[in-house]
Amino acid sequence: MREIVFDTETTGFDPRTGDRMVEIGCVELLNLVPTGQTFHAYFNPERDMPSGAEQIHGLSATFLSDKPLFRDSVKALLEFIGDSPLIAHNAGFDFSFLNAELALCALDPVCSSRMIDTVALAKKRHPGAKLSLDALCTRYGIDRSHRVKHGALLDAELLAQVYVELKGGRQIGLELATEAVVEPSEPHGNLIDLRPVLAARREVRVHQASAEELSRHAKFLAQIKDPLWGTASGEPR
Repeated sequence: MREIVFDTETTGFDPRTGDRMVEIGCVELLNLVPTGQTFHAYFNPERDMPSGAEQIHGLSATFLSDKPLFRDSVKALLEFIGDSPLIAHNAGFDFSFLNAELALCALDPVCSSRMIDTVALAKKRHPGAKLSLDALCTRYGIDRSHRVKHGALLDAELLAQVYVELKGGRQIGLELATEAVVEPSEPHGNLIDLRPVLAARREVRVHQASAEELSRHAKFLAQIKDPLWGTASGEPR
């Protein structure tokens, strides 16, 4: 199953008040295994960058001024995500910005039925615990030492690891061996297809004693005087 873990960085909290998406990072999973395929882009928001938002992700208006507009990259983004389920942390936030940008391009929104929210998954699995990405990385022993500021692709990569843990983590696939098969496909070639492969079955071993073995065993028992278990024939003493 193909899934996309993604994260966004924005100018603020609400696209309805003019806030815009300035970065998106996507990580592809196939059967809960990262394939190495990613999508990452910065966008010129065509507006200023509030200082509070810049302190979070470090993206200044100057840095973004020469980046492409969202509409210039939307085709490549939509081709990458395809019709796969989309996983995000507090997914309603990211979906609202993604769909707001699509609306500005006069494109159809991404259906909410494709949304998987890792906050909801974590709340169900760890009720009462802290649910931030940092807290979940700590819980699952995921190294985030390189995360100085928020970054869409970095956070998507960390979230992909968290998502796998929320779905079962290292216990996944212990029952069956897996074999990696590379099959080029359009539009995303060279993807790893992990298919369960049953181990080669051995012939059933016969553990019943043969007639010869039973005869030798009876002769051996007949040599024992006053056995505790009875006579050699099996009859009680």
